Amino acid sequence: MATLIHTLSDHSDDVNCCAFSSSCLATCSLDKTVRVYSLSTLAELPFSPLRGHAYAVHCCCFSPSGRLLASCSTDGTTALWDARDGRRLFKVQNLEQFGLLYQIAFERSFLQNFIYSKFQSCILLLFRSGSVKDGSLVACAFSPNGSFFVTGSSSGDLTIWDDKMRCLYNEKAHDLGVTCCDISSHPVSDSENGSKYFQMASCGQDNQIKLWLILFADFLGVELKYKCTLNGHSAPVLACAFSYDGQMLVSGSVDKCVIIFETSTGNTLHTLSQHTRYVTTCAFAPHSHLLATGSMDKTVHIWQLDLKQPCAGHTVENESKVAVEDWSEEDVSGWLCAQDLPDFVGLFKMNNIDGKELLNLTKESLANELKIESLGLRSKVLQKIEELKMTVSSVSVPDEFLCPITRELMKDPVIAADGYSYEREAMELWISSRRRSSPMTNLPLPSLLLTPNRTLKMAIARWLETQHK
Repeated sequence: MATLIHTLSDHSDDVNCCAFSSSCLATCSLDKTVRVYSLSTLAELPFSPLRGHAYAVHCCCFSPSGRLLASCSTDGTTALWDARDGRRLFKVQNLEQFGLLYQIAFERSFLQNFIYSKFQSCILLLFRSGSVKDGSLVACAFSPNGSFFVTGSSSGDLTIWDDKMRCLYNEKAHDLGVTCCDISSHPVSDSENGSKYFQMASCGQDNQIKLWLILFADFLGVELKYKCTLNGHSAPVLACAFSYDGQMLVSGSVDKCVIIFETSTGNTLHTLSQHTRYVTTCAFAPHSHLLATGSMDKTVHIWQLDLKQPCAGHTVENESKVAVEDWSEEDVSGWLCAQDLPDFVGLFKMNNIDGKELLNLTKESLANELKIESLGLRSKVLQKIEELKMTVSSVSVPDEFLCPITRELMKDPVIAADGYSYEREAMELWISSRRRSSPMTNLPLPSLLLTPNRTLKMAIARWLETQHK
C-alpha cells in the first residue's frame, strides 16, 4: 500500500527534479529555486529556498554523505551548496550550448567523482566529436561503479559507453524516442556463468517502460539484453527511478499517473493518480520507505510505502547501503517517520539515539531511560526495531574505506597531495589521464606524489577480519 502522507506546495512553477539524502529532500523548479526539507518533520529548512540561478533549475542531487547539494540550471551554471546551512560554496559556468545534457548527466557523475569529473567531460565531448549522429541525446544514466554510462536519444537508441568515451553497444529501444533511463544501484552476479549484470530501465514517447540487463563478461564484452516491457501508462513516460535494492521501479507520465512496478515480475504494485498535471520526477528515499513525486502542478507528493504488505512475495532485503550501526540521529528520525512513529522523533533526539543506540534499545531502557510509559507503545517500538534487524541482512563497507573515485573497498590506499586517500591504481590512472586536479576538490594538485596510507590499510584489514568471524 502507498499512502500519501504529505504534499509540498512551496514552488511557484513546475517541479523538475527531486532528490533524497539520508536526512533531507531537495526539490527544484522552473521558478529558479531549490528547496530543502527535513525528512524527520517534512518541514522546509530555515535556509531554504536556495537562490542564485538566473533561469529554471532542472536537476539537483546530494553527495554520498549528504553534506553537499548540487543544482544545474538552464542558465548554464552549476551551483554547489552546503546542505547543512545552505551556503553556496561555489558556482561554475558550463558550456551553455551543452547545458541540457550536462544537467541530465550531472546527477550520477556527481555521485561518482565530483564536479568536472571524467564523465561530464565525456558527455560534452560526445557532442563535440560528433559521436552522436542521429537525433539528440535526451537521457543519461551512470553505473553505480562508475565504469560505464548509458545514453538515450530522441531517435530511440540506447548506447553504452565506457569512461573513455568508447561506444560499447548500441540498440534501438523505443521507436518514438527515449525520454529517460535509470540504472539500479545494485549490480547482480549471474550464478550460471559468473557474469555481472546491471538492471536498467528506459522510458519512451511510446508510453512504454522497458527493463534491460546490461551484461559484462570477460570474453563476450558488453551486451544489452531485453528483459520485459512494463505497460500501464497511456501517454509518454517522463521519469523513472529504481528503489535502492532494485526490487521496485517507479515511473511518472504525461498521463498524470505514477506507477510502481515490481521488477522481478513486471507486475504493477500501485497506481497513484493524485497529481493534476504531468509527472516530471520521482525518487525513492535510500533510508526509509518514502517516495517523492513531482509534477507540473507545482507540487511534490510524499508517499509512504507499507512494505509489510506482500509485494508478490518480496520484501526489502536491505534498509540502506549505510549499515544501521552507522546511522546518524537524523537517519533514526527519518526511520521513525517512515515507521509511523513521528511522535518519538523529539524524544529520540533528546536522548541522542543514533543507529547503534537504536539497535541496543530494550524494554527496560525504553521504560527507565526514555520514560515511555505506555506498554503498547514500548512494544510497538521494539517490534519495529526487531523488523529492522531482520531486514538489514548485510553490513556495508564503512564509507571511509571506499575509494572516492571507484567507490569500492580500497586494497592499497595512498594519500594524495590533496590530503584524501584513494586506491593506488585508480589514482595513478587518474593522473596518467593527464589530470592534475584533485578528484575531490577539483583544485590543482601541488604534487603528484602518492604516499602509502598504512594506517588505513591496517584498519581495513581489521574490519575485514571482523566480517569473516
